[in-house]
Amino acid sequence: MIEAGDTGSVERLRRIEAVTDAALSRLDVDELLDELLGRVRDLLRVDTAAILLVDPHAGQLVATASRGLEEELRQGFRLPVGHGFTGRVARDKQPVVIERLERADAVSPVLWHKGIRSLVGVPMLAGKDLVGVLHVGTRAVRRFTPDDVHLLQLVADRAALACQARLSSIDRAAALALQRSLLPARLPNVPGVDTAARYVPGHQAGIGGDWYDVFALPSGWLGLVVGDVSGHGLAAAVVMGRLRSALRAYTLECDDPADALTRLDRKVHHFEAGNLATVLYVMVSPERDRLHVSLAGHLPPMLVRPGCPADLLTLPVDPPLGVGRVRRRRTTVVDFPPEAVLVCYTDGLVERRDELIDIGLERLRAIIRPASAEEVCVSVMSTLGVEQPEDDIALLSLRRHSSAG
Repeated sequence: MIEAGDTGSVERLRRIEAVTDAALSRLDVDELLDELLGRVRDLLRVDTAAILLVDPHAGQLVATASRGLEEELRQGFRLPVGHGFTGRVARDKQPVVIERLERADAVSPVLWHKGIRSLVGVPMLAGKDLVGVLHVGTRAVRRFTPDDVHLLQLVADRAALACQARLSSIDRAAALALQRSLLPARLPNVPGVDTAARYVPGHQAGIGGDWYDVFALPSGWLGLVVGDVSGHGLAAAVVMGRLRSALRAYTLECDDPADALTRLDRKVHHFEAGNLATVLYVMVSPERDRLHVSLAGHLPPMLVRPGCPADLLTLPVDPPLGVGRVRRRRTTVVDFPPEAVLVCYTDGLVERRDELIDIGLERLRAIIRPASAEEVCVSVMSTLGVEQPEDDIALLSLRRHSSAG
C-alpha cells in the first residue's frame, strides 16, 4: 500500500500507468509510437524523444518516429549499428546514459546543432531480437536517474512488441506476394510429358526459400529446377527470387546443368555472400528419353519405371551453392523410358525431427507408383504431407508419355 506521504511512489506509479494505459492498444503502430513519445517527453521533461528501428539487411538504424526534433525524420537519418551513442545502445543491447554529450558521440548532426547535451537510450527488444532504439535528450545538462531509465525501458518494450508484430506481418505479406509471383502459377504445357507440383510453407513465417521451376528452352530441351535457400521469411524468399531469375538466364547460355550451377554458384559468392542454397537442375532432352541431372547439395530425385519399384537415383552430389570454391560440378545422364515418372523434392518432404532421413526417403520411395504427374503429387502429399510441416515443402513430378509426341 502506498502511504499518503510517499509522493515518490505515487509519481512512479503515475508514470507507469501513463505508458501502460490499456487504451494505447487501440491505436495503430504509428499512432502508438507518436503517443508514447509524447507522453515520455511530458513525464521525463525532455526536449526530444525518438525511435530508430533496425534495418537488419543494411545493419543500420533508421529514424522512424520523433517528438521534438522531427528533422531527423525529414532527413531520412540512418546510422550504422555500433556507431555513436545510439549505435552503441543497439550493438550492446543495453541502456546508455550520457550526462555531457560530446560531438563525436552525437553522430546525428541534428542532435548537436539543436543543442542536445544529455541523452539516455534504451534498446527495443522483442525476446532476444533487437527491434530498435528509443532515446531521449535535453538541451540542459542533466543526470538521468535509474527510475528514468526504467520508465524509458518500459516504453521501449511496449513499442518493440508493436513494431515487431507489424514488421512480421509486413514481412509475411511481402514474402507471400513475392513467392506467389515467382512460383509458376501454371506449369508449361510441353509435348511428350506432363508435370505437376506442390508447395507447402513451413514454420510460422509461412514462407521461405524453397522453389520449383519448369521452363521450355529454345533448343527444345525442358528445364526442371527444385531448390532450397537456407532460412525462412522475407530474406530467404528474396534470395530465392534472385537465384531463380539468375538460373533461368544462365540456362539460356548453357547446355550443361553443371555449367549453369557453376555460374549460379559464382553469383552466390559474389552477390549473395553468407547465403547457402541446394539446387537440383534437370534438362530433359527434346526426345524426352534422357535426363541430364546436376545436384548442388540437393537430395537426389526418385525415378519409377513401369513394372519396377521407385529408385533413389544414385548420382554424384556436389557441394551446395555458397559453401566455397568447387573445382568441378558434374552432370549425369539418366535414361527416361516411356511412362516413367521423375519425382524431385526438397528435404521438408522427407525429413522429420529425431528421425534418420533415410527413413523418410524410404517412406517416399514406397509411395511412388507409375501414374500421371498429378496423381503422383496427390498420392505423395496425401500420405506424407502434414498440416503444419517443420520445413517448407516443394514437390515436382514429371511423367513421360508413352510416345514423345
